[in-house]
Amino acid sequence: MLDDNELLRYSRQLLLPRFDVDGQLALKQASVLVVGSGGLGCPVALYLGAAGVGELILADDDDVELANLQRQIAFDEQAIGRPKAEELAARVQAINPDIMVTARIDRLEGEALVEAVGGVDLVLDCTDNFNTRFALNRACVAAKVPLVSGAAIRGEGQVTVYDSRDESSPCYHCLYPEQGNEDLTCSEAGVIGPLVGMIGATQAMEAIKVISGKGRPLVGRLLILDAWQMEWREMKLARDPDCPVCS
Repeated sequence: MLDDNELLRYSRQLLLPRFDVDGQLALKQASVLVVGSGGLGCPVALYLGAAGVGELILADDDDVELANLQRQIAFDEQAIGRPKAEELAARVQAINPDIMVTARIDRLEGEALVEAVGGVDLVLDCTDNFNTRFALNRACVAAKVPLVSGAAIRGEGQVTVYDSRDESSPCYHCLYPEQGNEDLTCSEAGVIGPLVGMIGATQAMEAIKVISGKGRPLVGRLLILDAWQMEWREMKLARDPDCPVCS
């Protein structure tokens, strides 16, 4: 049930006929793992925490740097040198003290990653390297946990949802071969600040839809944004019948 404070806090969401109390209770009962507490992870965590997701686990082993402040909106200069996950968790908790927020400043890999993914209802990939993306994908497919994936660099971004509970849904490996991909980071290629906010906010919306069962999540669809032209394109995604991960 929702108490009086929650009814007031989430009143604007509760007014939505397609969301209502059922949707809010689904958020309250959900546990979500956000991997990456940078440009994408900041808006994702802030919006999901404010929306009332019951448990958020924020994972990142990096510290805040001055160059992050141009786009990582949860941090200020006082946070420089501090662990990103801890600073972001504190900011989310300050916005909504009624939820549980845990920071993990260790690198999630191997058994630790498998265990973390298996203990939540949803995972959001807010990382910036292929190795972590592939590992997250394998863990989510094995545990049948939905994965909301986002990426942003330069002035381009993309968002999709991989849901291994749906037999028609592709996984990350269906789209991208594990060999031949090289990481290209924002420190090398650059990124415009509002772009990561747009992609992160879209990831948060997709997460709310997946958790609540409301609306039509981006399963089997890839949204691609060219922020300089302000054009969104949609691509249909098909499952690879020969995928070594999800076939």
